[in-house]
Amino acid sequence: MSASSTPTSRPRPGQSEPSPAPRTGILWSLGVVVGVAFLLATLFTAWTPGGDQDGQTPAQPTNPAAAVSGPTATLAPDQPTPTPNTQPKIGIVAGHWGSDSGAVCADGLKEVDVNLNIAALVQKYLVEGGYYAELLKEFDPRLNSFQALALVSIHADSCDYINDQATGYKVAAAMGSQHPEQSARLTACLRSRYAQFTGLSLHSTSVTTDMTSYHAFGEIHESTPAAIIETGFMNLDRQFLTNDPEAAAQGIVSGILCYINNESITPPTPETTP
Repeated sequence: MSASSTPTSRPRPGQSEPSPAPRTGILWSLGVVVGVAFLLATLFTAWTPGGDQDGQTPAQPTNPAAAVSGPTATLAPDQPTPTPNTQPKIGIVAGHWGSDSGAVCADGLKEVDVNLNIAALVQKYLVEGGYYAELLKEFDPRLNSFQALALVSIHADSCDYINDQATGYKVAAAMGSQHPEQSARLTACLRSRYAQFTGLSLHSTSVTTDMTSYHAFGEIHESTPAAIIETGFMNLDRQFLTNDPEAAAQGIVSGILCYINNESITPPTPETTP
Protein backbone atom coordinates (compact mmCIF):
# COMPACT_ATOMS: atom_id res chain seq x y z
CA MET A 1 0.00 0.00 0.00
CA SER A 2 1.14 3.58 -0.57
CA ALA A 3 2.03 5.95 2.27
CA SER A 4 -1.10 7.97 1.67
CA SER A 5 -3.28 5.02 2.51
CA THR A 6 -1.53 3.97 5.71
CA PRO A 7 -4.25 3.35 8.35
CA THR A 8 -4.45 5.74 11.35
CA SER A 9 -3.17 4.32 14.60
CA ARG A 10 -6.03 3.41 16.90
CA PRO A 11 -5.89 2.24 20.51
CA ARG A 12 -6.06 -1.41 21.05
CA PRO A 13 -9.07 -2.92 22.76
CA GLY A 14 -8.87 -2.25 26.48
CA GLN A 15 -6.77 0.90 26.20
CA SER A 16 -8.23 4.42 27.17
CA GLU A 17 -8.33 7.51 24.98
CA PRO A 18 -5.23 9.73 25.40
CA SER A 19 -5.65 12.93 27.62
CA PRO A 20 -6.02 16.23 25.74
CA ALA A 21 -2.96 18.53 25.70
CA PRO A 22 -2.89 21.12 28.50
CA ARG A 23 -4.10 24.69 27.64
CA THR A 24 -1.00 26.87 27.58
CA GLY A 25 -1.98 29.60 25.09
CA ILE A 26 -1.10 33.32 25.68
CA LEU A 27 -4.75 34.45 25.83
CA TRP A 28 -5.54 31.92 28.50
CA SER A 29 -2.62 33.07 30.67
CA LEU A 30 -3.66 36.70 30.30
CA GLY A 31 -7.18 35.88 31.38
CA VAL A 32 -5.89 34.24 34.53
CA VAL A 33 -3.83 37.34 35.46
CA VAL A 34 -6.77 39.70 34.95
CA GLY A 35 -9.04 37.51 37.04
CA VAL A 36 -6.61 37.38 39.93
CA ALA A 37 -6.12 41.15 39.82
CA PHE A 38 -9.87 41.74 39.90
CA LEU A 39 -10.24 39.43 42.90
CA LEU A 40 -7.47 41.19 44.83
CA ALA A 41 -8.92 44.65 44.09
CA THR A 42 -12.33 43.57 45.37
CA LEU A 43 -10.85 42.22 48.59
CA PHE A 44 -8.75 45.42 49.13
CA THR A 45 -11.78 47.72 48.72
CA ALA A 46 -13.83 45.73 51.19
CA TRP A 47 -11.00 45.85 53.76
CA THR A 48 -10.00 49.58 53.48
CA PRO A 49 -10.90 51.52 56.73
CA GLY A 50 -13.34 54.43 56.38
CA GLY A 51 -14.97 52.92 53.35
CA ASP A 52 -18.67 53.15 52.62
CA GLN A 53 -20.68 51.36 55.25
CA ASP A 54 -24.16 51.72 53.85
CA GLY A 55 -23.68 51.66 50.12
CA GLN A 56 -23.78 55.43 49.78
CA THR A 57 -20.95 57.50 48.35
CA PRO A 58 -19.17 59.33 51.22
CA ALA A 59 -19.66 63.12 51.21
CA GLN A 60 -16.68 65.14 50.01
CA PRO A 61 -15.07 67.50 52.57
CA THR A 62 -15.95 71.18 52.15
CA ASN A 63 -13.97 74.39 52.70
CA PRO A 64 -15.69 76.38 55.51
CA ALA A 65 -14.02 79.63 54.47
CA ALA A 66 -15.26 79.31 50.92
CA ALA A 67 -18.76 78.49 52.15
CA VAL A 68 -18.86 81.62 54.27
CA SER A 69 -16.99 84.20 52.23
CA GLY A 70 -17.43 82.96 48.69
CA PRO A 71 -14.68 82.80 46.08
CA THR A 72 -11.34 84.32 46.97
CA ALA A 73 -9.50 86.56 44.55
CA THR A 74 -6.23 85.15 43.24
CA LEU A 75 -3.30 87.54 43.66
CA ALA A 76 -0.41 87.69 41.23
CA PRO A 77 2.99 86.64 42.58
CA ASP A 78 4.59 89.27 44.84
CA GLN A 79 1.34 91.31 44.85
CA PRO A 80 0.62 92.74 48.32
CA THR A 81 -2.59 91.74 50.03
CA PRO A 82 -5.10 94.63 49.76
CA THR A 83 -6.18 96.14 53.06
CA PRO A 84 -9.28 98.27 53.71
CA ASN A 85 -8.72 102.00 53.99
CA THR A 86 -9.32 103.06 57.59
CA GLN A 87 -8.20 106.71 57.31
CA PRO A 88 -10.79 109.43 57.97
CA LYS A 89 -12.22 110.49 54.59
CA ILE A 90 -12.85 114.09 53.49
CA GLY A 91 -14.34 115.22 50.18
CA ILE A 92 -12.98 118.27 48.32
CA VAL A 93 -14.89 119.51 45.25
CA ALA A 94 -12.96 121.69 42.80
CA GLY A 95 -15.74 123.98 41.56
CA HIS A 96 -16.60 123.69 37.84
CA TRP A 97 -13.82 121.14 37.29
CA GLY A 98 -14.84 118.64 34.62
CA SER A 99 -17.94 120.68 33.77
CA ASP A 100 -17.27 124.25 32.58
CA SER A 101 -14.87 127.16 33.06
CA GLY A 102 -16.94 129.08 35.59
CA ALA A 103 -16.32 132.82 35.61
CA VAL A 104 -13.85 134.00 32.95
CA CYS A 105 -11.92 137.26 33.24
CA ALA A 106 -11.19 139.58 30.33
CA ASP A 107 -7.59 138.40 30.14
CA GLY A 108 -8.60 134.71 30.08
CA LEU A 109 -8.20 133.82 33.77
CA LYS A 110 -10.71 131.05 34.48
CA GLU A 111 -12.41 130.37 37.77
CA VAL A 112 -12.04 126.61 37.31
CA ASP A 113 -8.24 126.96 37.25
CA VAL A 114 -8.25 129.03 40.44
CA ASN A 115 -10.56 126.52 42.14
CA LEU A 116 -8.60 123.45 41.07
CA ASN A 117 -5.29 124.99 42.14
CA ILE A 118 -6.55 125.67 45.66
CA ALA A 119 -8.48 122.37 45.93
CA ALA A 120 -5.42 120.32 44.93
CA LEU A 121 -3.39 122.06 47.65
CA VAL A 122 -6.13 121.36 50.21
CA GLN A 123 -6.05 117.68 49.29
CA LYS A 124 -2.24 117.65 49.50
CA TYR A 125 -2.16 119.22 52.98
CA LEU A 126 -4.87 116.88 54.29
CA VAL A 127 -3.07 113.80 52.99
CA GLU A 128 0.17 114.99 54.56
CA GLY A 129 -1.77 115.31 57.83
CA GLY A 130 -2.84 111.66 57.69
CA TYR A 131 -6.31 112.06 56.20
CA TYR A 132 -7.77 110.40 53.14
CA ALA A 133 -8.94 113.28 50.94
CA GLU A 134 -10.81 112.71 47.68
CA LEU A 135 -10.55 115.42 45.02
CA LEU A 136 -13.91 115.52 43.24
CA LYS A 137 -15.20 117.13 40.05
CA GLU A 138 -18.22 119.44 39.96
CA PHE A 139 -20.64 116.72 38.89
CA ASP A 140 -18.57 113.77 40.00
CA PRO A 141 -20.57 110.50 40.09
CA ARG A 142 -18.88 109.74 43.42
CA LEU A 143 -20.96 112.54 44.97
CA ASN A 144 -24.00 110.27 44.83
CA SER A 145 -24.55 109.14 48.45
CA PHE A 146 -21.01 110.30 49.29
CA GLN A 147 -20.17 109.59 52.95
CA ALA A 148 -17.31 111.34 54.74
CA LEU A 149 -16.36 113.32 57.82
CA ALA A 150 -17.00 116.44 55.77
CA LEU A 151 -17.33 117.74 52.22
CA VAL A 152 -16.25 121.21 51.09
CA SER A 153 -16.80 122.66 47.62
CA ILE A 154 -14.33 125.36 46.59
CA HIS A 155 -15.27 128.24 44.28
CA ALA A 156 -14.25 131.83 43.51
CA ASP A 157 -16.40 134.89 42.89
CA SER A 158 -16.96 137.16 39.88
CA CYS A 159 -14.26 138.78 37.72
CA ASP A 160 -16.42 141.89 37.23
CA TYR A 161 -15.82 145.06 39.16
CA ILE A 162 -18.93 145.66 41.27
CA ASN A 163 -17.78 148.22 43.83
CA ASP A 164 -14.92 148.73 46.24
CA GLN A 165 -16.60 146.45 48.77
CA ALA A 166 -16.67 143.45 46.42
CA THR A 167 -13.82 141.71 48.20
CA GLY A 168 -13.58 138.90 50.72
CA TYR A 169 -14.97 135.40 51.05
CA LYS A 170 -18.27 133.77 51.96
CA VAL A 171 -19.42 130.36 53.15
CA ALA A 172 -22.78 128.55 53.09
CA ALA A 173 -23.84 125.29 54.74
CA ALA A 174 -25.87 122.28 53.66
CA MET A 175 -28.80 122.71 56.03
CA GLY A 176 -30.92 119.92 54.58
CA SER A 177 -28.69 117.18 55.96
CA GLN A 178 -29.58 114.68 58.67
CA HIS A 179 -27.60 116.75 61.19
CA PRO A 180 -27.78 120.42 60.07
CA GLU A 181 -26.02 121.54 63.26
CA GLN A 182 -22.88 119.74 62.07
CA SER A 183 -22.91 121.54 58.73
CA ALA A 184 -23.49 124.81 60.59
CA ARG A 185 -20.46 124.15 62.79
CA LEU A 186 -18.33 123.21 59.75
CA THR A 187 -19.33 126.53 58.18
CA ALA A 188 -18.49 128.46 61.36
CA CYS A 189 -15.06 126.81 61.50
CA LEU A 190 -14.35 127.64 57.86
CA ARG A 191 -15.36 131.27 58.37
CA SER A 192 -13.14 131.63 61.41
CA ARG A 193 -10.00 129.89 60.16
CA TYR A 194 -10.12 131.25 56.61
CA ALA A 195 -10.17 134.81 57.92
CA GLN A 196 -7.19 134.09 60.20
CA PHE A 197 -5.02 132.61 57.44
CA THR A 198 -5.93 134.96 54.59
CA GLY A 199 -6.73 138.29 56.25
CA LEU A 200 -9.80 138.59 54.03
CA SER A 201 -13.10 139.82 55.42
CA LEU A 202 -16.34 137.88 55.47
CA HIS A 203 -18.73 139.07 52.74
CA SER A 204 -21.82 137.38 54.17
CA THR A 205 -24.35 139.72 52.59
CA SER A 206 -23.67 138.40 49.08
CA VAL A 207 -24.40 134.72 49.79
CA THR A 208 -26.64 133.58 46.92
CA THR A 209 -29.21 130.83 46.45
CA ASP A 210 -26.67 129.09 44.18
CA MET A 211 -24.66 128.57 47.35
CA THR A 212 -27.41 127.70 49.82
CA SER A 213 -29.05 125.35 47.27
CA TYR A 214 -25.81 123.97 45.88
CA HIS A 215 -26.56 120.82 43.87
CA ALA A 216 -24.09 118.55 45.70
CA PHE A 217 -25.94 119.16 48.99
CA GLY A 218 -28.81 117.09 47.61
CA GLU A 219 -26.60 114.35 46.18
CA ILE A 220 -24.34 113.38 49.09
CA HIS A 221 -25.43 111.09 51.91
CA GLU A 222 -27.62 112.89 54.42
CA SER A 223 -25.17 112.09 57.21
CA THR A 224 -22.29 113.99 55.55
CA PRO A 225 -21.83 117.59 56.77
CA ALA A 226 -21.06 119.91 53.88
CA ALA A 227 -20.29 123.51 53.01
CA ILE A 228 -19.41 125.64 49.99
CA ILE A 229 -16.84 128.45 50.12
CA GLU A 230 -16.20 131.34 47.74
CA THR A 231 -12.51 131.99 48.35
CA GLY A 232 -12.46 135.58 47.06
CA PHE A 233 -13.48 137.89 44.23
CA MET A 234 -11.47 137.40 41.06
CA ASN A 235 -11.38 141.19 40.59
CA LEU A 236 -10.25 142.91 43.77
CA ASP A 237 -8.87 139.67 45.32
CA ARG A 238 -7.21 138.48 42.12
CA GLN A 239 -3.62 138.97 43.28
CA PHE A 240 -4.23 136.97 46.44
CA LEU A 241 -6.02 134.12 44.65
CA THR A 242 -3.37 133.75 41.95
CA ASN A 243 -0.20 134.53 43.93
CA ASP A 244 -0.96 133.00 47.32
CA PRO A 245 -3.21 129.95 46.83
CA GLU A 246 -1.30 128.23 49.64
CA ALA A 247 -2.77 130.62 52.21
CA ALA A 248 -6.27 129.99 50.88
CA ALA A 249 -5.71 126.23 51.03
CA GLN A 250 -4.29 126.41 54.56
CA GLY A 251 -7.30 128.43 55.70
CA ILE A 252 -9.69 125.80 54.34
CA VAL A 253 -7.69 122.89 55.81
CA SER A 254 -7.57 124.63 59.19
CA GLY A 255 -11.33 125.14 59.05
CA ILE A 256 -11.94 121.47 58.28
CA LEU A 257 -9.66 120.36 61.12
CA CYS A 258 -11.34 122.86 63.46
CA TYR A 259 -14.61 121.04 62.77
CA ILE A 260 -13.19 117.51 62.98
CA ASN A 261 -11.26 118.18 66.18
CA ASN A 262 -14.10 120.19 67.75
CA GLU A 263 -11.89 123.22 68.30
CA SER A 264 -13.11 126.53 69.69
CA ILE A 265 -14.28 129.08 67.14
CA THR A 266 -13.35 132.74 67.00
CA PRO A 267 -15.99 134.67 65.05
CA PRO A 268 -14.52 136.40 61.97
CA THR A 269 -14.88 140.14 61.43
CA PRO A 270 -17.47 140.77 58.68
CA GLU A 271 -17.32 143.67 56.26
CA THR A 272 -18.79 146.91 57.52
CA THR A 273 -20.21 148.05 54.19
CA PRO A 274 -22.93 145.96 52.54
